Amino acid sequence: MSKPSDKQDLAAAPGSSGVKRAFSLPPQWLHMYDDFITKNSHQVSQIESTLRSLTYIIPGRFRDAEIASESIHSGVQLLSLYHDTLLSRAATLSKLPLSSLPRAPSPQSRYTKFWTLKSAFYRRVAYVLQIVNYVQLLCEMSAKRRGERVRWNVVVLLEAIKAFCKLLLLRITKSRPLLTPVLPEREPIPDEAPEDPEEAELRALGEDDEDRKPFGKGSVGAPQRKGVGPNGEWTMPRTGMSLPTLPAPGDTSGYLLSRVLTADDIKPASNLLNRLQGSAQLAEVLHILAPLVFAIALARSKDKRKSWTPWLLGVGTELAARQLRDKGLRTTPLEREEWNRRGWAMGWWAMRGAFYENVTKGVVGGVRSRMPGLLAGIIEDYEYLWENYYFSTSA
Repeated sequence: MSKPSDKQDLAAAPGSSGVKRAFSLPPQWLHMYDDFITKNSHQVSQIESTLRSLTYIIPGRFRDAEIASESIHSGVQLLSLYHDTLLSRAATLSKLPLSSLPRAPSPQSRYTKFWTLKSAFYRRVAYVLQIVNYVQLLCEMSAKRRGERVRWNVVVLLEAIKAFCKLLLLRITKSRPLLTPVLPEREPIPDEAPEDPEEAELRALGEDDEDRKPFGKGSVGAPQRKGVGPNGEWTMPRTGMSLPTLPAPGDTSGYLLSRVLTADDIKPASNLLNRLQGSAQLAEVLHILAPLVFAIALARSKDKRKSWTPWLLGVGTELAARQLRDKGLRTTPLEREEWNRRGWAMGWWAMRGAFYENVTKGVVGGVRSRMPGLLAGIIEDYEYLWENYYFSTSA
């Protein structure tokens, strides 16, 4: 057998090691980025909010650079969705004492987190639905540059995808109402108090700080108690349990009410919403299909701005869903809260189709004429958005 030459060895070894290093760098960078986001969750949330605000208030954003501005907004939303996943995972894996845990999650977060952990299929479908919601306006803007026919085909396709995902979620949850959003909301991660360097040095030497700093006749002030947390809670050294601080004298009622358990707090997460049957299930299906019905009717209409038929079909479907929903005593507080949110979201129908063109547009123009110059310019930019893009008023 012939031995490989020295030149082949020298050429192969550096190349293989270089390829391995090249492939190992991206995971390392991603791990460093994930660790940074987890340790700086509050600052990251503030940066995300600032970037979203800039895309909202930049004057002239919709007429001159609408795709660029919407790309930034959609990118921030998608990045925020990735951050939510990281922070939710970190909050789940954190092993902290009860006093350091964040406040109790909302019923919406409990319910959606239950299904994301229980069903991988629910999690995938929910992520698809959330991503479509974030990029739908950007897709419409891009499609409009290829013509109105392409634009409306994209609008109907996206609404069909959203309706299909919602029907799948309805099936996965065994005919329970859908919440908005379908994924858990971000929860703050508790910050651990930094350790005093002097206490760390004493602990390394095996000495007690009270032995080094006795409270005697010549001392000034009482020594700080061991185990006192950053918020004043005291951790008992033997059991490790924490005692919270006492409330202010004038806030006793608020302190007690904040620690009262409600029925929803002790319910299993799956029981926060009841299974729908009969007319209530039909109402949920009609609510899901209402935007699709409106989009199809609007796409087939010849006069999309002034025709009342698409608007009446969409609003009629939504109102039929509200009339058929279960209003009995068996409805849970979370279900009533969701239907209240949907009721407020119906206000967006005043900014769509023939109702906007014939009624709301004149009202908005009158308000704009009475506003200062900068605010009037921002409202005018939004008027351009409302008049030309379907998903700008999609709830």
